[in-house]
Amino acid sequence: MTLVDVRTPDPKRFIPGATGDWEVIIGMEVHAQVASNAKLFSGASTEFGKAPNANVSLVDAAMPGMLPVINEECVKQAVRTGLGLKAQINHRSIFDRKNYFYPDLPQGYQISQFKDPIVGEGKITISLGPDRQGNFEDIEIGIERLHLEQDAGKLMHDQHPSMSFVDLNRTGVALMEIVSKPDMRSSDEAKAYMTKLRSIVRYLGTCDGNMDEGSMRADVNVSVRKPGGEFGTRCEIKNMNSIRFIGMAIEYEARRQIAILEEGGTIDQETRLFDAGKGETRSMRSKEDAHDYRYFPDPDLLPLEFDNAFVASLLEDLPELPDDKKLRYVKDLGLTVYDASVLVSEKAIADYFEVLAEGRDAKSAANWVINDLLGALNKAGKGIEETPVSPAQLGGILDLIKDGTISGKIAKDLFEIVWNEGGDPAKLVEERGMKQVTDTGAIETAVDEIIAANPDQVAKVAAKPALAGWFVGQVMKATGGKANPQAVQAIVKAKLGIEE
Repeated sequence: MTLVDVRTPDPKRFIPGATGDWEVIIGMEVHAQVASNAKLFSGASTEFGKAPNANVSLVDAAMPGMLPVINEECVKQAVRTGLGLKAQINHRSIFDRKNYFYPDLPQGYQISQFKDPIVGEGKITISLGPDRQGNFEDIEIGIERLHLEQDAGKLMHDQHPSMSFVDLNRTGVALMEIVSKPDMRSSDEAKAYMTKLRSIVRYLGTCDGNMDEGSMRADVNVSVRKPGGEFGTRCEIKNMNSIRFIGMAIEYEARRQIAILEEGGTIDQETRLFDAGKGETRSMRSKEDAHDYRYFPDPDLLPLEFDNAFVASLLEDLPELPDDKKLRYVKDLGLTVYDASVLVSEKAIADYFEVLAEGRDAKSAANWVINDLLGALNKAGKGIEETPVSPAQLGGILDLIKDGTISGKIAKDLFEIVWNEGGDPAKLVEERGMKQVTDTGAIETAVDEIIAANPDQVAKVAAKPALAGWFVGQVMKATGGKANPQAVQAIVKAKLGIEE
């Protein structure tokens, strides 16, 4: 692809070196496994975790005379993803043979797309922040292309002292290779890009995004230059399957290249691997160019062609995507940009929130999901899918707060009980005597006792009315947090002669 610089150099992203500032240039090639039951060109299963070589058809094993047949669902998933990336959909695309030695791909070449991919240029908007002022910076990252290709198998070198084993289960699995433009200028931008891309394909249901299972991984291209100068020689960091590691690898690789250039050396174009244990990249092989692969159209596959009606039918069924959902949360529900960003970051979180917020105050629902639920899940090392508190249970707690049955403090205690033991919040409140005290007579008695026991504090309040909050806290403590806070405040002020 032709490299075009669309970013204005930004000093806050520069990397200081011995000879001045440097700028890192990052592009990514993300391989996302298509969500489908069968492989790209065969009917073999794509189920994860099966015994080695259990999901292998005669086509995958490259038996003589076996011909590939395109999986229509994989084509639909690629087009859906292109639409989600606001990209150009090419109604005619061609499958090519990409030739080099694949010890884990029996046919000896990969069926991919080169000059005529199924999806053309698109874009992703990432958000960095919030900064100290609570603001976010939106950055548009260009998508160069999305093409379909088949995955290779897996070699295992530690199963035998003198032989390597091969597992062909992944061989022929459909991949979408999503190629960005070299528009990223920091490791934070690269991590935000990968996070956003994973969120989009999960919303679309076109890839599960499970990086730990290898169904989404990235090749990261890194180069450095003097700010605003010519693009430098890039190195590709291969098969990154962790967003955190992507950030670490970019930081190391950028500084490695800067050190070489400042010492008068040159950067070799090569493929490198990231060693997570050492936090550094190491050379794997010299980087190939397109001509090294000897691409040519696959003679066993006709050009892939479809019409406007095919694309329109897929567009009609697209779900609401993260950016549109965030805009709606801010505009229609009155949420802050930060809260909306957190809620839409994962489809499962947004789905939970929407069930919870139905018929309830959206801001209160958002606060409980973000601060209490996600906080507890993070502490427990669990995802939203593993939450022990259902939307119905959390909704029950919110309803009890709204109707005055419990106070905010009691609600926190109730949430802990539901988290650890389960149960219906309303029944738990009844059974455990957790109802909020709204009897003003009982509250007055508690206030009188606290005032009588603290004459020195009463004298201080006379001089500084703001100290009345101390009495409110003592009454809440004395009543086990069950007293209605608003009633306590009103009675304390009345007893102390503090005007509203």
